[in-house]
Amino acid sequence: MTRLDDNLAVVLLSGGLDSMVCAGLARAAGRDVLALTIDYNQRHRIELDSARAIAAHVGALRHVVLPLDLSAFGGSALTADIAVPKTGVGTDIPVTYVPARNTVFLSLCLAWAEAAGAREIHIGVNSMDYSGYPDCRPEFIAAFENLAALATAVGDGGQRFDIVAPLQFMTKADIAAEANRLGLDPAMSWSCYDPTDDGKHCGRCDSCRLRRAGFAEAGLVDPTVYAADAD
Repeated sequence: MTRLDDNLAVVLLSGGLDSMVCAGLARAAGRDVLALTIDYNQRHRIELDSARAIAAHVGALRHVVLPLDLSAFGGSALTADIAVPKTGVGTDIPVTYVPARNTVFLSLCLAWAEAAGAREIHIGVNSMDYSGYPDCRPEFIAAFENLAALATAVGDGGQRFDIVAPLQFMTKADIAAEANRLGLDPAMSWSCYDPTDDGKHCGRCDSCRLRRAGFAEAGLVDPTVYAADAD
């Protein structure tokens, strides 16, 4: 049976600020990175270019951009003809939630980890400054780690995969500060859900608002070019 390599990690790399810091932390911890980016025909596919730049910057052993067209299902402002909210971050699950996205994506990471013999799967979710997505909660990460032990040949043989979520309890300000500490250029990353035609962050979607507020709270310069003020 394949023995899992403690130094090999599959990193889910969307191209956003959180996933960039997640990848940077994996490299700082001495992990060899296998970067997985999902092209799910998202509205903000510009993030795929950011993912490629980040993967190269952290020295990923391999970067796979996997096509998986979730727009065939719809159900989200990121994959269907539904307007992206621009009025501020609310408390309910927003329409930018993509049904079961992290469950699907972590399953793909798990498949690659088992095939490659990687013990760790890294994901940049956090449950502090987030938009209310249920698949960013610590309970979900713990449940998926248990599922991975039950659903794989490796798990059946008594080994366990580790689902590593290093940003789980960080605020967006903490994450911006970590990017600075790691020497990562935030301009490489992309956060906006609704990019303008000329390639700027819209400035008003939930993701833009959280990004802007994070840098401000951390006292750091935000290099992001926004098309509009938050309000």
